[in-house]
Order: sequence, then C-alpha cells, then structure tokens
Amino acid sequence: MRKDKISTRKLLNLKNIGEYSLDGYNNHHLIFYSITPFNLSVLSEENISSKIFSLMNIIKSTDNLEFVCLNGRENFNMNKLHIKQRLSMENNTAIKQLLELDLHHIDEIQVKTATARTFLIILRIKQELNSDIFTYLNRFEKSIKSQGFSINRLSKSDIKTLLAVYYEQNVTTELFEDIDGRRWLNDETKDINT
Repeated sequence: MRKDKISTRKLLNLKNIGEYSLDGYNNHHLIFYSITPFNLSVLSEENISSKIFSLMNIIKSTDNLEFVCLNGRENFNMNKLHIKQRLSMENNTAIKQLLELDLHHIDEIQVKTATARTFLIILRIKQELNSDIFTYLNRFEKSIKSQGFSINRLSKSDIKTLLAVYYEQNVTTELFEDIDGRRWLNDETKDINT
C-alpha cells in the first residue's frame, strides 16, 4: 500500500519567500527583523534593567511576536568528532600530528566566531499582506526604535541566508538562487540562441 507523500516544503510550512516575509501554507506570514543586542558589559545595572523593561513593554504591546537566536557560523562538531576518531585509529605519528593541527585549527575558528549570533524578532501575520499591514509594520518598527533598540527588516535575500544557516549551517554562500541551477540553464539557453 502506497503512503501519501508530503513535500519537504509542506512539512516545514514554507510556501513562498516574499520580498519581506516567509509565507506558509497555513496563510501565516512571518516578518523577520534582526535586532542588534547591546554590549551589556559596558552598561550599568540600571541601564540593563531599563533595557529589559523596554523589551518587556514591546512584548506586551505586540501580539504574535516570536524571538529566535541563531548561530551565525558553521558548526564543526561533526568534523571534530571525525578527526578525533581518526586520531584514535591512526598509527603514523606524522599523520597524527597533522590531525592534531587540524583539530587545533578548527578550535581556533570556533573561538573566533563564538559570538557570531543573530538575534531575530519574528512578527506572525495571520492575514493577507496588504498596504494596511505595511503601515502596521512601520508603526511596529518605530515603536521598537523609540525604545532604543536597533532593528532591520530582513529582505528576501536575508531570509534565504537565514534559512540556509538554520537548515544547512551554510554561512559561506553569498547569493542564493530562487530556483537551484537556473543560472546554468540560462547560460546554456544563451549559447543555443546565439
């Protein structure tokens, strides 16, 4: 008996990537904002309490807010595990030294990028996006900025990068295509038409 198959996109509720939103099959639209955190080590205790209170007011005054903290770097844990396994099995001292150097290099990369975090505010809109929604979004952005926070609405390319980091841990690709491989099809088509 054949089971009904669900596409990955439907399973993850990723219908479309709009100009400023991630649209789901449930007709919810997720608007992403990056928020720049404060350097708490230079703020006084009173300032920190004030920032917490301001953020609490934003959360109370806005429905359907979600917060996300993502790594802004690749995860090398599987690489490290593999190198450690190789080290335990390797008999050649020269190869062991090279593997130890590789392990040390990966540790250095992770230390340098340990604070590479992305903090996001997600606003979930449960209706069709129209001009009224963008007025609402502008008011929302203004209210956050008035509390002293620095935010930016993510564009379509920013959302693609966000998904690549979240699902693939891919932080090295600079440009993500709408359709994988389309640039090659266009190049071949150009050759055929000339």
